[in-house]
Amino acid sequence: MIRPLLRTLTGAALIALAGLAPVSASAQEKNSAAASAEARQLREQIRTDALAPVAGTRNGDVTVVLFSDYQCPYCRRFNSTLDALIAADPKVRVVYRDWPIQGQASVLAARAAIAAQYQNRHGAMHAALMNGPVRLDAASVKLAARNAKVDWNRLQADMKTHKDEIDSLLVRNYRFAKIMGLEGTPGMLVGTYVVPGAADLKTMQQAVARARKANEG
Repeated sequence: MIRPLLRTLTGAALIALAGLAPVSASAQEKNSAAASAEARQLREQIRTDALAPVAGTRNGDVTVVLFSDYQCPYCRRFNSTLDALIAADPKVRVVYRDWPIQGQASVLAARAAIAAQYQNRHGAMHAALMNGPVRLDAASVKLAARNAKVDWNRLQADMKTHKDEIDSLLVRNYRFAKIMGLEGTPGMLVGTYVVPGAADLKTMQQAVARARKANEG
């Protein structure tokens, strides 16, 4: 079973995803190896998803997986930090895992952002939603699409056509967030570390550096 193992890093509490072995000494080595393999497999599943939007360097050596909600004010604050991290580190890859936990408007915004990929406009749609009003509704999501130069009629068609795939992604995102022990948004997986909350740039750079040094990206 995968459990969070608490570690510390200057500026924030970082949680390492690691397998904790049973107390039985005779089976400890075998079970520890199996748990470590399971942990690696889980991290790879969280980092790799055909439908989850990606930013930064697609073949980066460290992946930051962001769990966020478009109606979360802390996510909006962190968005500029993440943009600064991407700009400062050309080897960082970012995976967006929408975790809409603040109601139906958040779900609508997440679906729209994911569906904008079919027009190759996720980045613009993401920015428009992050820079729009905190309290969203159908009208503000439509306005975000217009500001992002996303064809609204096509977006609605894509959201309908790909509804099952998009909703399945949101289910996976929710499941992974719970496995990681996240209690709210934003939350990030950086290498083997979970960074909860709106961390500052220095903390994110430290987490990336630690993941890179340990080759855990």
